[in-house]
Amino acid sequence: MAGLKSLKKRRRVQLILFAFVLLAASTALIGYAMRDGINFFRSPSQVLSDPPRAGEVFRIGGLVEKGTLQRGQGETISFSVTDTNHSVPVKYTGVLPDLFEEDAGMVGTGSMQGDTFVASEILAKHDENYMPKEVVDALKAQGVYVAPKD
Repeated sequence: MAGLKSLKKRRRVQLILFAFVLLAASTALIGYAMRDGINFFRSPSQVLSDPPRAGEVFRIGGLVEKGTLQRGQGETISFSVTDTNHSVPVKYTGVLPDLFEEDAGMVGTGSMQGDTFVASEILAKHDENYMPKEVVDALKAQGVYVAPKD
């Protein structure tokens, strides 16, 4: 009878250890799978002070600098994104969001080609007072954020 209790206890411990190993392995696999899918936000100042690796896809955000929006041939658009300290030129081919405009918040996904950020996707505010949270946080950190008036 004592041997049966010892066997049950050993099986229970083995089952708990197996579940722990399985949980750790699945967590590691999920982290490994997501390593390329995570795009961190960078301000123009961060991009200029710590340039990304060649071909690295990342997100850049800030305000569309006033007076820099230029429409080229077809759907090609160029402008500069600023955090009020530094500016990075951006080139984008595609259809911009309807509410994209100068002096408004934006976040773009893409990579650097030379000194220009070539965007594959542009996100813009979705109403009068919206600015991406990351852009607001970056502007607040620099002490230049002005809250929208209602």
